[in-house]
Amino acid sequence: MASAILHGIFLAFGLILPLGVQNVFVFNQGAVQPRLLRAMPVVITAAVCDTVLISLAVLGVSVIVLGVYWIKAALLATGIVFLLYMGFVTWKSKPNASSDTASALTPGKQIAFAASVSLLNPHAIMDTIGVIGTNSLSYSGMEKVIFTCACIVVSWIWFFSLAFAGKQVGRLDQSGKLMTGLNKTSACIMWGTALYLVLTFIS
Repeated sequence: MASAILHGIFLAFGLILPLGVQNVFVFNQGAVQPRLLRAMPVVITAAVCDTVLISLAVLGVSVIVLGVYWIKAALLATGIVFLLYMGFVTWKSKPNASSDTASALTPGKQIAFAASVSLLNPHAIMDTIGVIGTNSLSYSGMEKVIFTCACIVVSWIWFFSLAFAGKQVGRLDQSGKLMTGLNKTSACIMWGTALYLVLTFIS
């Protein structure tokens, strides 16, 4: 049991730590929202989406779904368009000392954007399937449940911690220059991801 827990924890951290669109978006919203509580929609949405993806990967359902060509193509096309739009919005946002909510999104937009960056990237889904789904095959019964729960718990803790870290950075950035730079960097990551998806779609 203990090995299943440790395996799930280390595996989930290895997957979730790299800088990506989802992490950047959660961090940014934590930084620009006037209170940490206002960033909870993005945190909870991202964590719930990861919970769903991990569960489907362990159950093997997502392998079947993404095996259908038109579903994968639709995900790619939608993800490309959304990332291009989101990158544009993020690039244009200009937080400053007098308006720390300049790029803060409403709860509805936080949920929509978080769900989109979590679910519209087929390669992120394939990573979950390829790594967590494959590793889960080593377990059965209660050990598989424990392994899955460990991965999910890490995901929830990570997104709450990310929003909290963003809030601390936002408080230190009185001039807004740091957040402006982070927004530009975030936009470039989104556009880079969109370009990667375009090349994948073409190939």
